[in-house]
Amino acid sequence: MKALEEKILQEGKVLPGDILKVDCFLNHRIDVSFLMEMGKEIANLYQSEAVNKILTIESSGIPIAFAAAQFMNVPVVFAKKNKSGNISDDVYSSRITSFTRKNVYDAVVSKDFLGCSDRVLIIDDFLAKGNALNGLIDIIHQSGAALCGCAIAIEKGFQGGGDALRENGIRVDSLAIIESMTEDSLIFRKLA
Repeated sequence: MKALEEKILQEGKVLPGDILKVDCFLNHRIDVSFLMEMGKEIANLYQSEAVNKILTIESSGIPIAFAAAQFMNVPVVFAKKNKSGNISDDVYSSRITSFTRKNVYDAVVSKDFLGCSDRVLIIDDFLAKGNALNGLIDIIHQSGAALCGCAIAIEKGFQGGGDALRENGIRVDSLAIIESMTEDSLIFRKLA
């Protein structure tokens, strides 16, 4: 999505440790109209897949999942990072190591919200090494649901997570793929 690449170049900031800061429009302050454009793009990519549920992970995946859900007319379920008191014991759970936060957590989804009749699209804001996506894919497999694919706002292609998933036969569609980045430059992968 050319508009996303341009927005990253104009408003994003590369931080040490391969961190891309886009909190000015995607994951702290949200540019709602731009996010809706991203959601529409994702909906168009998956219009023929009969998706009936979107799965994401709290918290930064929620806005883009919501935007896509508006166009797809399907509900959003978000995995919680660690089980809280307001969720039952009857959950699907997967252990995930966070690239950004450098910690380990259990992503949980109530069994009430995901089941074998579901056709699920995973949506997230970033894809680096693929740890969060692999955890969500594990939860989908536990539920018996069908995985339709994974839609990502920004993929850090140089970290290999998306390519590894694709090599394993999983559909991954990223709106922007960063091939390399330094504090002085960002190079995007050419998308087909």
